[in-house]
Order: sequence, then structure tokens, then C-alpha cells
Amino acid sequence: MIYLASPYSHPDPAVREERFRAACRATAALLRAGEVVFSPIVHSHPLVEFELPTAWSFWERIDRAHLKRCDEVAVLMLDGWRESVGVREEIGIARALGKPVRFLDPVATGSPTFAHVATEGTR
Repeated sequence: MIYLASPYSHPDPAVREERFRAACRATAALLRAGEVVFSPIVHSHPLVEFELPTAWSFWERIDRAHLKRCDEVAVLMLDGWRESVGVREEIGIARALGKPVRFLDPVATGSPTFAHVATEGTR
């Protein structure tokens, strides 16, 4: 299973919505390519409407449980991914667990697949 990490938290709700939609597009593309994917943003964004927080401090326990079960992590390199506390923590947890971490360019073709995933460190 691929854990799709991507930035989310932002003071502007429009930015959070666009990040959610980008995570949905990437998740759908990977599913179409036959991959099994879990995206915490795709799963959790709709729950914010029910007064759940958006901060990593709330989601860490939940995301850590998913990270333990995944086989690898793909980081969706949206604007803000390097600054994202959650993405940095997800990468750190994955590496501590010995999981491979790859970096996915969301605009490589408009339809990201693992053919467009870089395996080098942080770009």
C-alpha cells in the first residue's frame, strides 16, 4: 500500500481545498494505474466539516498507524510540501520504519503515476 503524503494545513480555506483536490487527483491517477493508495488528506479533509482540527498534532496518531501499515510513502510535491510539518514528520516516520520514500511531481503530465516518481532525496 502506498501512503500518499501531501501538504494540507494553511490559514486560507481555499488553499486547503485546492490541496485536497490535488491529493484527490493524484490518488485517482495512482488507483487507475493499479496501485493501492491511502491518502490521509483525501480521507480527512471532508471530516473537517465536522469540527475536527487540521493540525498535525491531532492527526499524528492516526497517520502514524497508517504509516506502519503501508509499504512505501509517496510525497506529492505541491507548493508548501517542504515547509509542511506533517509531511516532514511523515517522511521521518517512514524512514524510521524503513519504508521507501519517493517524491511525486504532480504536474509531470497532469496524471501522476509512479513513472513520474523520483526516488532521490528532497528536490
